[in-house]
Amino acid sequence: MTTIILPDQSTKVFDHEPTALEVAQSIGSRLAKDTLGVKINNSKEISDLRLPLKDGSRIELITTKHPEANNVIRHSCAHLMAQAVQELWPEVKVTIGPVIESGFYYDFDSPRAFKEEDFAAIEAKMAALAQKDYPLLREEWPIDKAIHTFTQMGERFKVEIIQDLAAKGEKTVSVYYQGPWFDLCRGPHVQSTGQIKTFKLLSVAGAYWRGNEKNPMLQRVYATAFRDKKELEEYLVQIEEAKKRDHRKLGKELGLFYFSPYSPGAPFFSHKGALVYNQLVNYIRELYHEVGYQEVITPQIFDVEMFHTSGHYQNYKDNMYFTEIDEREFSVKPMNCPGHCVLYAMERHSYRELPLRMADFGRLHRFERAGAMHGLTRVRTFCQDDAHIFCTLEQLQSEIHGFVKLLNRIYQQLGMTEYHIYLSTRPEQRMGSDDIWDRAEGALQAALESLNLPYTINPGDGAFYGPKLDIMFVDAIKRPWQLGTVQCDFNLPKNFNLTYVGEDNQDHQPVILHRAILGSLERFIGVYLEHTAGHLPTWLSPQQVAILNVTDRVNDFCEKLEKQWHALGLRVEFDRRNEKLNFKIRETQLRKTPYMVIVGDREAEKGEISLRLRSGKTLSNIKIEDFTNTVLKEINNRDLVSPYNQEETH
Repeated sequence: MTTIILPDQSTKVFDHEPTALEVAQSIGSRLAKDTLGVKINNSKEISDLRLPLKDGSRIELITTKHPEANNVIRHSCAHLMAQAVQELWPEVKVTIGPVIESGFYYDFDSPRAFKEEDFAAIEAKMAALAQKDYPLLREEWPIDKAIHTFTQMGERFKVEIIQDLAAKGEKTVSVYYQGPWFDLCRGPHVQSTGQIKTFKLLSVAGAYWRGNEKNPMLQRVYATAFRDKKELEEYLVQIEEAKKRDHRKLGKELGLFYFSPYSPGAPFFSHKGALVYNQLVNYIRELYHEVGYQEVITPQIFDVEMFHTSGHYQNYKDNMYFTEIDEREFSVKPMNCPGHCVLYAMERHSYRELPLRMADFGRLHRFERAGAMHGLTRVRTFCQDDAHIFCTLEQLQSEIHGFVKLLNRIYQQLGMTEYHIYLSTRPEQRMGSDDIWDRAEGALQAALESLNLPYTINPGDGAFYGPKLDIMFVDAIKRPWQLGTVQCDFNLPKNFNLTYVGEDNQDHQPVILHRAILGSLERFIGVYLEHTAGHLPTWLSPQQVAILNVTDRVNDFCEKLEKQWHALGLRVEFDRRNEKLNFKIRETQLRKTPYMVIVGDREAEKGEISLRLRSGKTLSNIKIEDFTNTVLKEINNRDLVSPYNQEETH
């Protein structure tokens, strides 16, 4: 007998190991018709509805109404697209087609170059195949049969995948049929092609096989699919808005940062970009002083022996850069935590000193594959608002509370009002005993519950040294971005033999909280530019005030204003060019400058100014002293919205 446990704790009993589809059928025909997949034993992965379930399995059926239904639909739609392409162009060979955020792609080995003009034909063929409502049938093949079959078909990339699986000890592979066409895949998949109702091909790009530039170049077709037409239409609108907000486009238009092939994945910040960067650092530094952080500076390069001690060499070396100096192997640091442990150990500490909050704006380097890099949001060199809190076990909860309080304060100040928290638990590749992980995960969970904060369990996504809370900020167009994090670590203090002298005059081991709020400053700037569409608050704007003259007769007046405001610390520029006022306004608006001060004969004569905001709102007869005091107060308070336009939004 096999007992299956449902989310409401009720059970279904079978005389065999049933599939998820059979469980759905036992509940009702409507549910069975809508079932797409299943989650087993609280796994974050969706399993195929055709797989047999073990006795005692706790399941959650993924139906067409489930928030994650699109993931299954997209997985199957990738197959639908591959089938359509091969029916249109039989000479094309297939490789892989994974689901990615908000869609999927499929990589093709094709003698012809795909163009966006081909998309209509591919979509029409996909629609025809969906209408045929082919059942998706799963078969298990012995490795030898799979290699022979795909070799005969000339699908050499599939053969390579199967051979790799064989080398790992796999004896069989799964194959999915839809009509006459089949593909190697582990699933999950919908019941039939008729459940794939709305899809859209988006773009085509080149991609090396398995991301290695030494391998053949393939053609990657990006696409997406949704449960219904409304969701797809909303997504397409979001894509258009995202294009306008793309931080790479905005960064170039605003002259903030650039990239060079001389240093891939390493941004060059112009003086304007550096102003934004340093304003953020200064803001965090002020708060550090207020809430009791000590800023330190640590080396960039360490003997790899330190990374053996920390566990980074064993668990993270693929993301690190190595070199040899004086016949010793060194590495550029990918994280600050090992260096902070070394620094902590250089002095003897008492319980009276704890918590010790050690902050570091040091530069970090991590290897990212060429195909993974993306503007500022995925780079090889970056700086974090990084800190490590060395504390006692008794202080752990209050320090986590303090982190959440500080994060809320910063996010509110920046207009980042929506975020979600994920508790990421122990990964497969980790160090430390299960007992240590139980304590660390329990500490984070207890803090969330005491703060009454909603959260989602993210199984297996913790750091190799400890579980973490990941802060997923939701931007103005509802896209999630992982920014802040706090990680609870009992392992590194043990590895580095860190101690403090307790009240009992005995040595005790501290706990480390790894934490960041903005995260990588590079990534944060990219995300924040997209969130604000480049309309940074005045205190962060590279140019805060532009003075625009109507006529050269008022130049002396404008120059005095520029000098006066510059002396007060305003980032101000007088546009002296002999151009028409409307041209200057248009250009200044493109730079997204918060304030345009318009000066003509009347203003110069009366000693007043006219004001144009980047929202387009105009104001007249403003006294210079009033404007100066208002803007300086706005900047000093780091206000999000101009006092002259309380309705201004991002």
